[in-house]
Amino acid sequence: MSRLVLDVADYPTPGVMFKDITPLLADHAGFSAVIDALADEARDEAGTVIVDKVVGMEARGFMLAAPVALALGVGFVPIRKAGKLPRATHAVSYSLEYGEATLEVHRDAIAPGERVLLIDDVLATGGTAAATRELVEACGGTCVGVAVLLELSFLPGRATIGDLPLSAIASV
Repeated sequence: MSRLVLDVADYPTPGVMFKDITPLLADHAGFSAVIDALADEARDEAGTVIVDKVVGMEARGFMLAAPVALALGVGFVPIRKAGKLPRATHAVSYSLEYGEATLEVHRDAIAPGERVLLIDDVLATGGTAAATRELVEACGGTCVGVAVLLELSFLPGRATIGDLPLSAIASV
């Protein structure tokens, strides 16, 4: 997989090592393997799906979460940047590796009691995942875990998400 995820120095700001997943997305075998591995995080030991929804975080999380939701036979919910959703939303502001952001979800996207798997491409500081958890809980849903392609283990992502189970396909 390392040949399919490229490092881009100083993007989007100086000092940040960006992980470019577009070569992975373009490789059918690699992309399929990643989707299968992420989907496995939403199944129990018997292979039964244990979630009602899969949430993807803007924007690269969408590219992973939507096919995972299809593979599981459950709904997909996009978590968007502020101002991108047309109806009533819940919003959470937070800090990320290189700035500040606000995320939103439609108030009716997740029903009370629904079990949700959070998916993103990279876990860095954990701010996006923690904010997304807050949004899911604001809707009345329960987060069962976070599944990511890459964990940047030199950053405090695991500590930031607290007791939320984390699965990473690779750690750097």
